[in-house]
Amino acid sequence: MVGTVLARRRFPGRRLLVALMTLPLAFPGVVVGFMVILLAGRQGVIGGATEALTGERLVFAYSLAGLALGYLYFSLPRCVVTVMAAAEGLDPALEEAARSLGAGPWRVVRDVILPGLAPALVASGAIVFATCMGALGTAFTLATDIRVLPMVIYTEFTLATNFATAAALSVLLGVVTWLALAIARIFGGGSVAAQA
Repeated sequence: MVGTVLARRRFPGRRLLVALMTLPLAFPGVVVGFMVILLAGRQGVIGGATEALTGERLVFAYSLAGLALGYLYFSLPRCVVTVMAAAEGLDPALEEAARSLGAGPWRVVRDVILPGLAPALVASGAIVFATCMGALGTAFTLATDIRVLPMVIYTEFTLATNFATAAALSVLLGVVTWLALAIARIFGGGSVAAQA
């Protein structure tokens, strides 16, 4: 819904908000991971604030929550931009017609807006999934005790010099990502193929 609001509403600071939300597109995954460390690492801002308030330092950058936060920040603009583009193409007359027939705000969203955005939502989900599957930089900086497939491939190739395992895992990663994109194309229609 964020993409829909940003596409349709004009308010002060909208351009700045869109710029801030799309900023991660310019960063490699390592930079995003480092930003999460600055925010929630051992010397991070959140830890300092929680220590001042509660006496205990909250550190979660190197946990599954930190990795999820890094992937979320890295992937958010890919989803928002895709949905914004689709929301700009929706016909407002359809919503007005639904309202004139007595549909409430939630029914308009359910019956008009969501079906209109469905291909874009499927496409953005596929894009986010594919991006996260190959996001080595974010995993490299944050997944110290978490085994994610890109890190396992990197470790097998560089540290263990186990080329056969690294190659097999790379093929597995490629096949899983390709299957997810193919399923998204099937369920999202032709527009997903163009967007993903």
